[in-house]
Amino acid sequence: MPGPLHGIRIVELAGIGPGPFCGMMLADHGAEVIRIDRPGTTPNPRDPLLRSRTTMQLDLKSADDIAKLRDLVKTADGLIEGFRPGVTERLGIGPDVLLADNPKLVYGRMTGWGQTGSYAAAAGHDINYIALSGALGAIGRAGDKPTPPINLVGDFGGGAMMLAFGMVSALLGVKNGAPGQVIDCAMTDGSALLMAMMWGFRAQGIWSDTRGTNMLDTGAPFYDTYETADGGFVAIGSIEPQFYALLRQTLGIAGDALFDAQFDRAQWPAQKARLTEIFKSRTRDEWCALMEATDICFAPVLGFDEAVAHPHNRERGTFIELGGVVQPAPAPRYSATPCDPPRQP
Repeated sequence: MPGPLHGIRIVELAGIGPGPFCGMMLADHGAEVIRIDRPGTTPNPRDPLLRSRTTMQLDLKSADDIAKLRDLVKTADGLIEGFRPGVTERLGIGPDVLLADNPKLVYGRMTGWGQTGSYAAAAGHDINYIALSGALGAIGRAGDKPTPPINLVGDFGGGAMMLAFGMVSALLGVKNGAPGQVIDCAMTDGSALLMAMMWGFRAQGIWSDTRGTNMLDTGAPFYDTYETADGGFVAIGSIEPQFYALLRQTLGIAGDALFDAQFDRAQWPAQKARLTEIFKSRTRDEWCALMEATDICFAPVLGFDEAVAHPHNRERGTFIELGGVVQPAPAPRYSATPCDPPRQP
């Protein structure tokens, strides 16, 4: 089966980061995605973000090639572009033009700051967008500076996946009789939205603005990573009382009064210091033998190659090899319309 988006055609104006990731998501799930590259560009076959695409080369400063692009977009359901605000308008392929050509078109715009606002015309990267949204300021250990979570939160979580969701939502709207429309997808907006639960916790008085002091940001001893005797690391997430009780039992601290008050923040530093000693007493593999696949909420912290080789990931096919390149498989999965395997650009 070709996936649930079979029959949908998307035109993707070549870019970097979140635009290609959005195109990859749509292509993974069955859409025909045609990527428009500059003349002379050779798609990198080792880049998973470009998989499952057909590429056309057009000079967007050429009137003839702009006409070709407009003709192509007339046959499309959606378009992805990641230029700064106003660029496609100056090229003659802005929303007004293309929606006049194709009133059912879903015109997806991927930017960092958005199409409007005082920062809209400025350059930026993931780190800047999540800084402005408040997400970056909440990530890091107590007493340390904010730690960028690679570029997962802005580019891919708050950007590409939000745009993919927006495009599929708007395409569903068109199917249900709505007109085509423009999607203004900003990584500042998306990364702010990803923090919704923390805003809720803050409103309830159970989240501090001081990073590294909360239950989910390494403040809690039962939700953190710990170094093992061999220099590896394990991840513990024993939040619920029954899981915490199992953690204590397995570590041999069930009768230690220090750990009785799980949510007493005043006890957390001492509890964490004791757990640090305990976890350093055995190797990562030894802890896996005791805790893996239990209700402790445990996992070893794996590197790239280790993640690929882990039995659970192998059993599920979480990673695939395409053209000699190991990469994540498409997700999520469908029971009735499973996706075709990805193909090289």
